Amino acid sequence: MKTIARQDSEVAEDLDAEFKPLTAEEARELRAKNPSISPWRVVAGQLVVGLLVALAIWGLTGRQNLGWSAAYGAIAVVIPSAVFARGLTGRFSSLNPGTAVFGFFLWEMVKMALSVAMLIAAPRLITALSWPAMLVGLVVTMKAAWLAVMFSPRRRKQRDE
Repeated sequence: MKTIARQDSEVAEDLDAEFKPLTAEEARELRAKNPSISPWRVVAGQLVVGLLVALAIWGLTGRQNLGWSAAYGAIAVVIPSAVFARGLTGRFSSLNPGTAVFGFFLWEMVKMALSVAMLIAAPRLITALSWPAMLVGLVVTMKAAWLAVMFSPRRRKQRDE
């Protein structure tokens, strides 16, 4: 009979044979070639896109309540994202890898709870709230995080490449 799955020891040996730790110099070069994106850059991008969407909806429809609804949808993304970014960039979240993972999940839960609370409060805060306009502002602003990745600093070319 043919064996479909490999033994655990075979898999572990294959993985160990392929793994090669980086030297300090190789790690520096890798970081220089692939700079990380600041979470604050993502939040700023979301804020700009949210404002543009709100102004576009207001300008295209001529109805102020639609503009405010879209703006509130954008704010319901930007404020929780800013709280999340603040939590991730704080000193406590970077003490060690375990704390960083715990901090990531904790601040993600805070972000989700704050977003839901803001959406629940929307009808009380915005007069003549338009749910479709608010959802357009919310969704477009959420998707704007990808713009920060697209417009991130480009990889630096090494002179000897």
